[in-house]
Amino acid sequence: MDALDRANGQCETCGAATDLTCVTVAPRVDQVALCPVCAGDPAPDHWRCLLSSMWSESPAVQVFAWRKLTALGTPWATEALDMLYLEPDAQSWAEDVVQAIIHRDSNGAVLAQGDTVTLIKDLPVKGAGFTAKRGTAVRGISLVADNAGHIEGRVEGQRIVILTEFVKKQ
Repeated sequence: MDALDRANGQCETCGAATDLTCVTVAPRVDQVALCPVCAGDPAPDHWRCLLSSMWSESPAVQVFAWRKLTALGTPWATEALDMLYLEPDAQSWAEDVVQAIIHRDSNGAVLAQGDTVTLIKDLPVKGAGFTAKRGTAVRGISLVADNAGHIEGRVEGQRIVILTEFVKKQ
């Protein structure tokens, strides 16, 4: 059964019923059906929908939820992870990509969830209409689970994606 059939017209994480797309849960070919919001880069609070979808019978949805909750690292996400049980095969699948991705700053230092970094270059922020200035401290970064070259953080009140090549760890 493919993800769109399994989803029955609804996003498998938040339940929205709009323009579903299939997203592969690497390294396997299994997919989850996601709405444009979940397939994009929603605000961290949007992912509270995982509190119910993590109980899906589909291992692909469970692994997707586990990875997102792990990447969030917020107190409520950590509590949800404590409750989530994955079969051993699904657990190793979930950890496959997470273990392989190591985020490093411009100097090669390993970055971790919650670190503080400093911008080493002025960065124009697309869609926000401002430039993040060199020397700006970005506190409490989030690691993008499936891309070692990206982190997320707040600059001037906006949550933005930052390339790791333009930051150094404090």
